[in-house]
Amino acid sequence: METPDVTAIAVEHLVCGYDDRIILRDVSFTVKPGEIFFVVGGSGCGKSTLLRHLIGLHRPRSGRIRFFGQPFTEADVEERRRIVRTFGVLYQSAALWTSSTVRENVALPLQEHTPLGPREIDDLVTLKLAQVGLTGFAEFYPAELSGGMRKRAGIARALAMDPSIVFFDEPGAGLDPVTAREIDALILQIREDFGTTCVVVSHELDSIFRLGNRLIMLDQAEAGIIAEGVPAELRDTSEDPRVRAFLRRELPLRGESSASHQPRPGG
Repeated sequence: METPDVTAIAVEHLVCGYDDRIILRDVSFTVKPGEIFFVVGGSGCGKSTLLRHLIGLHRPRSGRIRFFGQPFTEADVEERRRIVRTFGVLYQSAALWTSSTVRENVALPLQEHTPLGPREIDDLVTLKLAQVGLTGFAEFYPAELSGGMRKRAGIARALAMDPSIVFFDEPGAGLDPVTAREIDALILQIREDFGTTCVVVSHELDSIFRLGNRLIMLDQAEAGIIAEGVPAELRDTSEDPRVRAFLRRELPLRGESSASHQPRPGG
């Protein structure tokens, strides 16, 4: 009798690139259900590239991605669309439609992907806005909100379809420290209340250590993963100078850095 697959995300030997450029090579990792899993690394290491491939915006050159045991990279168009509907995504800028109200932004995925009527959708939007602390702001436009409120509205939209997995792209970017901590607390609340698997792309050390169950660290010169594990354990025990430099905010000693490698574009 086979053991049921309990892995939320399984990435196997993924190769990612654009045109003739390879950004990431032989990337493999797993994410457990209910984890808050961080993808970290310096600028240009491929964090955004990996995220785009995970959520289906780009197809990898080779390798496999599975979500809860279901093949994604090999799936046909309809199956990929079905799987993508089980995701929520918070983009770095929140990516709200500026000409639509908060209510209309959050309602959009429900209108496009469910048979629900206007009253049911309105009730769900009200619920999602309450969950992210935006009760009373449904009729505001994005330009009328603070940066933290726009992020909350983006999270409400990401939660609209009750996703199994939510991807967060730099959720604290552009926010003051207090507001960034509030967004961290909201991510933790989402995981605790709904058991949602959270994948967070970030370089913010406070968030990484506050929230992260595990992380992978990408490196530009290596074009792949150079560390995987519990954030505090990697900070305290890693012998890799690149990992220490990132997680301790230290500069590597002369001769320890891999800076002699040619840089690779990749975000």
